Parts: sequence; structure tokens; C-alpha cells
Amino acid sequence: MCGIVGYLGSNPARRLLIEGLKRLEYRGYDSAGLAVMNGRMTVVRAVGRVSVLEAKLEGMASAHSKAGARGKPGSNGEAGDGVVDGG
Repeated sequence: MCGIVGYLGSNPARRLLIEGLKRLEYRGYDSAGLAVMNGRMTVVRAVGRVSVLEAKLEGMASAHSKAGARGKPGSNGEAGDGVVDGG
């Protein structure tokens, strides 16, 4: 089972979403990601604990975590640095 954290409002979302993901982390997820919409969508994904994602977000929102079910952790069938620009 995956966990999803979302925020809609005028406050900065990153800290709120990361805190929400950390609260879900006890479930044993193998990866996490965060999407930020500021005129265009930027998606950042990381394999491992939420702290790995947090480190990737330095300077950079729905957030997700993924339970290991099948496939490589953090992948959608493609390798890469985990940053996807949807713009």
C-alpha cells in the first residue's frame, strides 16, 4: 500500500509534505517523491528513506511514498536521477 500526502494552500508546501511522508515512513516504503507546481510541474524521486528525498530537494508539491511490490525501488521502468520536469 502506498501513502499520499497533499497540501493546497498559500504556505510553503515542501516542509509540510516532507513531514507527512516521514509520518508514513514506518510502513516500510522503499522510495518517495514530491511534485511541485509553480507554473510547471517538477517531480523529484528518491530511492530509500525520506531523508534521501529531502537532500535532493535542497533549493527546490503532492508527495508520495511507494511500498515495495514489484520492480526496482523508485523506478517506473527507467533509470535516472529521479528528477522529472513535466513542463
